[in-house]
Amino acid sequence: MKIALIQQHATKDFKENLERGAEAFHQAVKDGAELVAFAELAFLPFLPQIPSTPDSLEKAEPIPGPTTDKFSALAKEHGIVVVLNLFERDGERTYDASPVIDADGQILGVIRMVHIAEEPGFHEKGYYTPGDKQNFVYETKVGKVGVAICYDRHYPEYMRSLGLKGAEIVIVPQAGTIGEWPEGIFEAELQVASFQNGYFVALVNRVGEEEVDHFAGESFVADPFGQVIARAPQDKDSILYADCDFQVIPQCPAKQYFLPDRRPDFYHVFGLLD
Repeated sequence: MKIALIQQHATKDFKENLERGAEAFHQAVKDGAELVAFAELAFLPFLPQIPSTPDSLEKAEPIPGPTTDKFSALAKEHGIVVVLNLFERDGERTYDASPVIDADGQILGVIRMVHIAEEPGFHEKGYYTPGDKQNFVYETKVGKVGVAICYDRHYPEYMRSLGLKGAEIVIVPQAGTIGEWPEGIFEAELQVASFQNGYFVALVNRVGEEEVDHFAGESFVADPFGQVIARAPQDKDSILYADCDFQVIPQCPAKQYFLPDRRPDFYHVFGLLD
């Protein structure tokens, strides 16, 4: 199964960002992609780089809404699975949200970021309500797709839960900056997650210099053996392709050993999570 990760910069012109995203989608379709994924808040400037204001919160949109309508139509037209990331409004609350759109154009569900960061350049607590959804893995035309939105990837219990729910690939929409963490640690973190939990991981990052943050790009894909199999360039718009053969998953260490040998009964003795 061929996937495409759309790594692109964002300007303050939402319509222009959306059109470039659609153009990249069409290119990915032309190149044979069966699943297309976009970075965190792909069609907006990264709003949380500055504290929230009433005006900035007005940029949130409903799901379903105009953006999902556009990509649902494209997904149905071309038979492609799409994972977006949007600033969602649901009543008075706003979320960092990833709708999963199947190849027939149906929105299978919406994953909302669970863990909310607050640090320089990432003033997210003023924008996002912590996610309240119960399902993070969906059965699509191409297989079982899970999502870990940006900050959620740092929580091993979250990443393990995706494996326990049978995810074959985990999409990670991210907004990661140049020099944010020690070099290589983001890759190492998700290499370990893929190795320990038995799925492919596809991190799709923002790119480009904005008002406060300078996003790195460097999207990548790791396989269930913990190996990076594809990597995008730093600081450059690109489409990263990777071939993900789900038939290798049953042979990976997590499926053969780690997950079957878990001891949930033991973990409960110490008050730990299953």
